[in-house]
Amino acid sequence: MRKTLVAANWKMNGSREFAGQFFRDLDLNGVDCDVAFCPPFPYLPIVADLLQEAGRPSVSLGAQNVSEREAGAFTGEVSAAMLKDFGVRYVIVGHSERRSLFGETSELVAQKYVAAKEAGLVPILCVGETLEEREASRALEVIGSQLDAVAELAVDDCWKGAVVAYEPVWAIGTGKTATPEQAQAVHEFIRGRLGAAGEEMQIVYGGSVKSANAASLFAQPDIDGALVGGASLDAAEFAGICRAG
Repeated sequence: MRKTLVAANWKMNGSREFAGQFFRDLDLNGVDCDVAFCPPFPYLPIVADLLQEAGRPSVSLGAQNVSEREAGAFTGEVSAAMLKDFGVRYVIVGHSERRSLFGETSELVAQKYVAAKEAGLVPILCVGETLEEREASRALEVIGSQLDAVAELAVDDCWKGAVVAYEPVWAIGTGKTATPEQAQAVHEFIRGRLGAAGEEMQIVYGGSVKSANAASLFAQPDIDGALVGGASLDAAEFAGICRAG
């Protein structure tokens, strides 16, 4: 049976003081799902230390991005091996903000996915459609092509040991959320597209997830948790989402 995963994506938010206060306030007693935190790069070691001090070895560390390159003259980039060196387990690849704001193509995202896998990290591959694509009834076509880009580049067992996050672009940071039924339909499509590996993979939802709507989303048969943005900056709210799992 697939376990629920709730991952916090802090995006470009936070500070040393914020992280310290957040983990002092965070109460995960009674939480039985997998939990991960993806802070900005400078705070990875700080969050790692705070998790260790809090006695939460079951909570994992994640990064928000990774280079497709192993090493070299690539100023400002961070390799998968470097992330692994700091105890990172998960890494987000292909978030819609990386695709739309920084021009990352599905081909580049696939390269990052492969780099993460080869380094022993668990990639969280983000896929999703814009509002225009959904209104044009192209959501599944777009998501299918994003998945296919990875499958075409990676090895046969490319989906083993990875996570897919369905994040409808129109629901990220907007306060809008796909209905549980809308999200379930896409998750079911994704699971089928992944073939045999899809039965074992965690496929999570992202897009204005809150403690108020988490339980109804997680109740769907193909939704295995959430990639949480804004709500992950509030310790009580994030804990509420985790308890829904």
